Amino acid sequence: MSDRVAQLAAHLNYPKGLLAGQVAIITGSGQGIGAEAARLFANEGAKVIISDIDAEKGNAVAESINKSGGQAICVPGDMLDAAYIDTLVKKAAAFGNGKIHHIVNNAGYTWDGVIHKMSDKQWDTIVALHATAPFRLVRAAAPYFRVRDGENRSVVNISSTSGVHGNAGQANYALAKAGVVGLTKTIAREWGPAFGVRANTVAFGHIKTRLTDAKEKGAFVTGPDGQKIALGIPTAQQAAPAGEEHADIPLRRPGTATEAAASILAAASPLFSYITGQTIMVTGGRNM
Repeated sequence: MSDRVAQLAAHLNYPKGLLAGQVAIITGSGQGIGAEAARLFANEGAKVIISDIDAEKGNAVAESINKSGGQAICVPGDMLDAAYIDTLVKKAAAFGNGKIHHIVNNAGYTWDGVIHKMSDKQWDTIVALHATAPFRLVRAAAPYFRVRDGENRSVVNISSTSGVHGNAGQANYALAKAGVVGLTKTIAREWGPAFGVRANTVAFGHIKTRLTDAKEKGAFVTGPDGQKIALGIPTAQQAAPAGEEHADIPLRRPGTATEAAASILAAASPLFSYITGQTIMVTGGRNM
């Protein structure tokens, strides 16, 4: 029996959790999918670093995890700030007693516009947030991943069906989300052979979050220069005859944030020990 098979066999019961004793940075984890991923990781024994631009929400998630018997800290900040990324990595390593095992690049939002009306600010912001920031975080954390200790390490980059198939009104988002697929594969090729680091992309379809909710509900984020960026999809674009709202999804419903987070946990866990460089489509069967 090979060492890796023996390690996997030894983990089959996971009495202390799938990620027991491991350290995970999850960006954009103050709410939505990121917050659910943080809770699931903590439930499986991980020490979780909550990264979010909203300190109040991030601290609330960390507090709820700690009250439930898990281990978490919040390191709030803006992923568009290169200095913050360095701080995030240093505090994560300190919390993890000198180790980091997992990075989940989840932070982001949409700033839509058709190509002929999209501004440079829209383009640059979304590409920086969804492509450049994940690269910078992985680069900053490289010393903690390029080690030969045989421990489970992974990078999970969050993408979207927009990055796989394109989407009208999302040229900036589609390009950035397609780009992280290439980043994922490159990490897998560079850090897999010598260090055993796995890298996978999770591409979401219709998941119930503020990004897919009705735009009329008024959700927004504060973007560069303090402007409010509206989130969601106009109700008119979601209109469909009764009973056909999700006809293009074989499971006939959108996914929940918890279901989305569970796919992230799976990708980081030792259950995926021989899976790397892949794009896992979490779509309820849409676009298969």
